[in-house]
Amino acid sequence: MAYKSLLFLALIAVTATALDVFDNSTEVIGKRSIPNGEGTNNGYFYSVYSDTTVTGTYTNGPGGEYTLTWGGSGDVVVGKGWNPGGPMSVEYSGTYSPNGNSYLSVYGWMTSPLVEYYITDSFGDYNPSTGGTHLGTCTSDGGVYDIYTQTRTNAPSIQGTATFQQYWSIRQTHRVGGTVTTGNHYSCWESVGLPLGTFNYIILATEGYSSSGTSTITVGQGTGTGSSAPSGPSSTTTTPPTAPTGGTVAQWGQCGGIGYSGPTTCASPYTCTVANAYYSQCL
Repeated sequence: MAYKSLLFLALIAVTATALDVFDNSTEVIGKRSIPNGEGTNNGYFYSVYSDTTVTGTYTNGPGGEYTLTWGGSGDVVVGKGWNPGGPMSVEYSGTYSPNGNSYLSVYGWMTSPLVEYYITDSFGDYNPSTGGTHLGTCTSDGGVYDIYTQTRTNAPSIQGTATFQQYWSIRQTHRVGGTVTTGNHYSCWESVGLPLGTFNYIILATEGYSSSGTSTITVGQGTGTGSSAPSGPSSTTTTPPTAPTGGTVAQWGQCGGIGYSGPTTCASPYTCTVANAYYSQCL
């Protein structure tokens, strides 16, 4: 995300009618992980973040519903979901009316490695894939998504300022409402060489950057395969295999990339294949 600085959006009350108001008078802080910027409402985790030049309101509605109105020249990201996230069936409905740069996505974080990810069903007048590296496609829930990755350098994250990868699945045909089977996208990302980590929170997020608009979204959890929320903070973790002795790397292992210092020779018959600047894998 294109954050310059982030702020806590003042929490008035955490009830079914809770209202968060943000404006230029709120306290500016220098990291993204703000305990008071997130919480639980009607059994759902919610997260509310913005920077200092955004104006508008965020309202927690009944159940999995929230409403956002926004404007100004900064960045705002809000939504409801679960903490931790993981493979599940996310169902949502509502209205989404952006004017300018905005995304409607299943949005979450992983750690070890640190990853910010988007499964984007709709966006405004700016395609978020701009500047990213296209790695393939993923077919899921009646649509085709383009897979992209890009690097965020010294950017705000759930672990403070850090350098990390973004993973994107961007739906070729926009929609507002439906089912997003997150496990399908995780599998697609792994298949193109993007490693998974430990799942942190996941929300159905509305994001606006230097734009305006309104969004009223209701999120819930489906009952199909993979629909149960993970029960622990470690949930599902995929770790690249350890390189075997002898200085070679087994199939699926990392063999290169910026900052990598391990073996670079793949065990026969596999070859070291570049996924992105930070990750090459034996395939």
